[in-house]
Amino acid sequence: MILAQLSDPHIVAEGKLFRCPMQGTAPDAERASLEFDTAPYLARAVATLNALVPRPDVTVVTGDLVDHGEPDEYEQLRHLLAPLSMPVFVIPGNHDAREPLREAFRDARYLPAEGYLQFAIEDCPVLRLVALDTLVSGKHGGMLCDERLGWLDTTLAAQPDRPTVILMHHPPFATGITYMDNFGLDNAAGFAEIVARHPQVERILCGHLHRAIDRRFAGTVVGTAPSTAHQIRLNLVADARISFIFEPPGYQLHLWQQDSGLVTHTAVLDEWPGPALSSPG
Repeated sequence: MILAQLSDPHIVAEGKLFRCPMQGTAPDAERASLEFDTAPYLARAVATLNALVPRPDVTVVTGDLVDHGEPDEYEQLRHLLAPLSMPVFVIPGNHDAREPLREAFRDARYLPAEGYLQFAIEDCPVLRLVALDTLVSGKHGGMLCDERLGWLDTTLAAQPDRPTVILMHHPPFATGITYMDNFGLDNAAGFAEIVARHPQVERILCGHLHRAIDRRFAGTVVGTAPSTAHQIRLNLVADARISFIFEPPGYQLHLWQQDSGLVTHTAVLDEWPGPALSSPG
């Protein structure tokens, strides 16, 4: 089974532009911004996944689907995801809004009709997908309250022998990128306690960081995916301001094989100059 992961497309309404802060890395650096359309980046990611051989079985999008949580942004998102030739599942990030997201994807029938946008996908080949809602309305950081964690514990306990992937937007660990760590996940310790009780969790797939970052966590591996558009600058200077950079946009493929478990590949979406080289045979 191949699970494709897209993340943080930050789609805006058709005809509008996303405003991206591009200030330097020093604390007193001058602030600047760049406006651009995020839609062509997501469209290219969708076309890339459709053209892969073998093609992914499922695609997930791990939050910050749109930039302001507005209905017209979700309409544009649906239009951009529609060409995907495999099932697609989305979860909210801190830039999303539950009710417009729920309404936009009501026909897909995997999102609950009320409450947190948490769900389990039981009919994927091999892997079971369990999605968590870490959104705190009006806040950049996320959290997992007792209700959400209780649902996770019960859901994991229902299928203890099936390899499982958890989907969530906010990663449950500090990265050293100070600005983003300041808006991380509350109650990561409580989350870790539950994950540690369920060894069938093969991987925890996150977004939010706009970079590929991995860490061991509670007996499994947790990782973040790059954005389909702009990346967060890798800056490990304490208390540096947030800054974005146009490193190549990307996606991840998570390959399940019975003899090796889940293997994660990070790929970029840019086209590279020069001939394609291959060995004979």
